[in-house]
Amino acid sequence: MTDAAKDNTMLNAPSTAKAMSRRRALLGCSAALTGAAALAAPAIAQGAPRTLRLASSWPAGLGGLADSAVRLAEQINIASDGRYNIELYWPGELVPAFGVHDAVGAGEVDLYHSAEYYFQNKHRGFNFFTTVPLGLTTPEQTAWTKFGGGQALWDELNARYNVKAIACGGTGIQMGGWFNKEILTADDFEGLIMRLPGLGAQVLAAMGATAVSLPADGIVSALFEGSIDATEWVGPYNDLQFGFQKLLTTYIYPGFHEPGTMASFGMNLDLWNSLDAQDRALFETICDAELTSHTADFYGNNGIALVQLLAESGVQPTRLPDDVWNELSRVSFDVTASVANDDDLGRRIVESYESYRALVNGAGPISQTEYFARRGAVDLFAGL
Repeated sequence: MTDAAKDNTMLNAPSTAKAMSRRRALLGCSAALTGAAALAAPAIAQGAPRTLRLASSWPAGLGGLADSAVRLAEQINIASDGRYNIELYWPGELVPAFGVHDAVGAGEVDLYHSAEYYFQNKHRGFNFFTTVPLGLTTPEQTAWTKFGGGQALWDELNARYNVKAIACGGTGIQMGGWFNKEILTADDFEGLIMRLPGLGAQVLAAMGATAVSLPADGIVSALFEGSIDATEWVGPYNDLQFGFQKLLTTYIYPGFHEPGTMASFGMNLDLWNSLDAQDRALFETICDAELTSHTADFYGNNGIALVQLLAESGVQPTRLPDDVWNELSRVSFDVTASVANDDDLGRRIVESYESYRALVNGAGPISQTEYFARRGAVDLFAGL
């Protein structure tokens, strides 16, 4: 691969200058809003805004995810009428991409925007508040979190680390990823080195592969260096931006590993406990709104990007063979269930999650599955 090709691989790759300018723009926006509010209501005494630092796990400019972090910061600044000033920092500016949970728990940073499965080295239960293999889809994950007891378990787990987290997005069912060879049998995973986080990594390990967890800004270089043979990252929207189609030839669907990946907004627990009911509602409401925006962003742009990717690259996604899928499913259920053996909280998380999955799965085959089949979704790729 030439240097020129390498330079062109990651489309729209953000520069440090762009990252800093975006953060400065946020600060300027907040300052302008604060001034405007003061002019509009001069009779109301208003002190200086409370500045909170938000650390993102996503590199600046990454569609869907970095955009979501920007929206959250902007909307909190606006909705608080200048009482809060959220400063947004990208990975490496304050803490590494995977260091945000530690930093927020310790009070070194106030807030984070990330995905909880990056913290599974602390407790494997964190996976269930992002996604697990063969688990809940984005709408189901949201329902379990909000109405199935998930949030209470999430709060209990995060309280161990002095963190409060709220759901703020979902990617939908992800693609299976990009590989340097075809996956025709379960044996084809043997010896493969793949970038994959969460419990999906443990499933691959059971299949004979090696899984490594890399932040977004380390994937392309790892592919160039040959330290990984395969990778995944949501779907066409981000795949096109990274330029994976220029580096790997086999694009597989569907993904077994991440059916409804949820993004999270984390806050230092001491800070959360210090807030009054109005400000707690403010943060929760903004996160609810962003949950809708983030999910819609991925659902819409994945479809648009897939058309572009196929037209420009000639890559044709290949369906994972049924026998391979079935073996991945078998191992996935074993790995997911094993979290119940970790401790009592792990057991209660697994029991709650699996009970809810069984509950909502009963309606799926006669509603969503049948609808999509009749709408022709199974022929999507053939029709493009």
